[in-house]
Amino acid sequence: MGVEVSRLSNGLTVATETLPSMESVALGVWIKSGARNERDNEHGMAHLLEHMAFKGTARRTAFQIASDIENVGGEINAATSVETTAYYARVLRDDVPLAVDILSDILTQSRFDPDELEREQNVILQEIGAAHDTPDDVVFDKFTETAYRHQTIGRSILGTPETVRSFTSAQIHDYIERQYGAERMVVVAAGDIKHDAFVREVEKRLGSFREKAESAVPNYAQYVGGDFRENRDLMDAQIILGFEGRAYHVRDFYASQVLSMILGGGMSSRLFQEVREKRGLCYSVYAFHWGFSDTGIFGVHSATGQSDISKLIPVIVDELQKAGESIGQDELDRARAQYRAGLIMSAESCASRASQIARQLLLFGRPIAKEELMERLSALTVDRLSDLSSRLFSTIPTIAAVGPIGSLAPYEAIRDALPGIETSLRKRAV
Repeated sequence: MGVEVSRLSNGLTVATETLPSMESVALGVWIKSGARNERDNEHGMAHLLEHMAFKGTARRTAFQIASDIENVGGEINAATSVETTAYYARVLRDDVPLAVDILSDILTQSRFDPDELEREQNVILQEIGAAHDTPDDVVFDKFTETAYRHQTIGRSILGTPETVRSFTSAQIHDYIERQYGAERMVVVAAGDIKHDAFVREVEKRLGSFREKAESAVPNYAQYVGGDFRENRDLMDAQIILGFEGRAYHVRDFYASQVLSMILGGGMSSRLFQEVREKRGLCYSVYAFHWGFSDTGIFGVHSATGQSDISKLIPVIVDELQKAGESIGQDELDRARAQYRAGLIMSAESCASRASQIARQLLLFGRPIAKEELMERLSALTVDRLSDLSSRLFSTIPTIAAVGPIGSLAPYEAIRDALPGIETSLRKRAV
């Protein structure tokens, strides 16, 4: 049947996809507002708001929110990312009205009680402490912070102990008033759902939600790169080598996704085979590409012992250089097959499908058919990927390392060993 989309009079987008083989429904509200929308004194507010949404409304206590959904065997949760916030549930089809009611209650009538706020602030402080004690969490936080220095897009989503402690109920109310408007929100359901009935339920509860958010669009992100190192007495070192990637909307976004799979997307990838299988230099290595609305970042993460660091980085750099020289047709075909399989498998999950539709609506203003995505992938060639590699890996690198990293080469040495980096530096100097 495909994805059906309606728009309410206040600008709220409502979309559904009927999946005939399912007996449940995944549904949620996604808002185009995340951690990068925070003001300087609001670092961590988006994440705190997500927590506080379940702590009581004018109609339900925190316990009632949990028990109402669990009494029918359902699940409810929320998530904050750099650019979006989501509140979502999964229930059986007959309980969809209840789920819509609870989600709308959370969005429109949350009380943000001061006592509940104090307790949840303490919970988040523990979460921040746990993240600080987890080296692979620290290295990724420092990686983005270094790549986008002094910008909200690079800040940790959790905030800092100082900022989290400072927030008041009035500030949270003000934040949601500024950030959440119907024109920046989508309500999506996937599974055993009827579109018209779902639209009526949403209209009943969110049809009068304020149309516009008052907050300004975040500043354009500027990738800058750089170096972060933290020596810790650990058994292994966490190291990320990264470069400027591609935003969702640009031509090379899907090519960058496929390139990350060729380099480090599985056990047959170049990095896994060369670094781990042939040389045994680490127990974990993979590549990733994150796209945002106006920028992107490409990285290689590895975890290795202290004695292998000096050998590991040159091998990774060598593999990046080889990608700029040639990529095999068999590698491209395998990565395309992985991507296609991922799309098909995710479509078999109500939750994954609802999230995918919501993301497409927020980013592109429309759902993108699987066939259209496959056409974009089919258009990729080995020459185009090799050309992309040579351009990606000549951007200023970002290095983040945590652990026993005394033998890690200086930033300048790694930077100068990268393919084409001297030409890139000369262009910046002109």
